Amino acid sequence: MEEQKHSYYINIQSHEVFSEPDGVEWDFKIEATPSQLAVLERMFDKTDETDWESYIRAHVPYLEYHHQPQNKEYDLRLTLIYSLLYYLGDEKTRQHIGNMGIINEDYRKEILAQRQF
Repeated sequence: MEEQKHSYYINIQSHEVFSEPDGVEWDFKIEATPSQLAVLERMFDKTDETDWESYIRAHVPYLEYHHQPQNKEYDLRLTLIYSLLYYLGDEKTRQHIGNMGIINEDYRKEILAQRQF
């Protein structure tokens, strides 16, 4: 049996997910199944963990930013989150993420092709 999709509203900065848009600050609207939402929430959790690791590592004075694997991992995780939001998002969400330049045009087309199924 296929899971039913529901609308959710995402605050990307705080990594919060809301089921109702009223009275909350949100950036993106998505349509997701409970399983898809669980994946997004897990991605947010892992990104938070990586952010803390990066913060702790930042206090080692002799390591430069671009030599810290935690920073690369954090950047990759954010790209994956935006890719998932693009996949699940409504037209306004996809347009906004597309304009941000985080995901290149070829990849966006590939994501949309996957949405057909």
